[in-house]
Amino acid sequence: MLEALQMPFFQHALVAGMLIAVALGLIGPLTMANRMTFMSGGIAHATYGGVGAAIFFGFSVLLGATLAALVAAAVISFIAFRYAHRADTAIGIVWAIGMAIGVILSDLTPGYNVDLMSFLFGSILAVGAEDLWYMALFDLTALSLVWYFYYDFMALSFDPVFAKLQGVKTQALHLLLLGLVAVTVVLAMRLVGLIMLIALLTMPSFSSERYVRSLGGMMLFSILLSMIYIVAGLFLAYWYDLSSGPSVILVAAFGTIVLFMMKRKVAR
Repeated sequence: MLEALQMPFFQHALVAGMLIAVALGLIGPLTMANRMTFMSGGIAHATYGGVGAAIFFGFSVLLGATLAALVAAAVISFIAFRYAHRADTAIGIVWAIGMAIGVILSDLTPGYNVDLMSFLFGSILAVGAEDLWYMALFDLTALSLVWYFYYDFMALSFDPVFAKLQGVKTQALHLLLLGLVAVTVVLAMRLVGLIMLIALLTMPSFSSERYVRSLGGMMLFSILLSMIYIVAGLFLAYWYDLSSGPSVILVAAFGTIVLFMMKRKVAR
């Protein structure tokens, strides 16, 4: 363990993991409470189109992924409010189009693009100092927004009709939440990749829901669980020379099962 902590790339990975854990633990409970898991999946996979476009046209991959995620979030939010009865179909279409654009642009880009593969399967060990500042800035922004709109988010999550009657601008708040989900997706892609991202977004929230009785408590417990899963997964990957993303997901899955069984045993 001490040997790993002395390596700069592993230190960067741990700091990035902590920052990502804050975003996941903060936004995950809101995503689950608002039943946005499928929407989050649509945003995540549509983001791949932005990654492919960034590499094809030669600009920042992080910028391309963020822009694509925000556009996907805006489209999905519009569809969810305007055509609620067909939202799942439209989300599936956005999901497929984003992935298709990413694949086509990667085919048209000369050479082998390792960045595309790292966004699919995760590559936290390749995180640089610029990425850390981006993550820290988003964490600060997300914490400020969730703190300021906490009661509005709580009303939206548990009774959106009542929230609208009380004057809460539910459509704008829904769009804001999807925007936060979009950027969280971009950050978490570096850790576990697009394919496994939704599992890490939902597993800590699922466990915390069974142990706490408030939305704020869910967020705090989810942040703690996310940090534990990510750190344990990174050390597991280092010790056994494994891929970091799948290692984190397996640790999270094991932790989720253990917490579920513990709660079930106590309930009996």
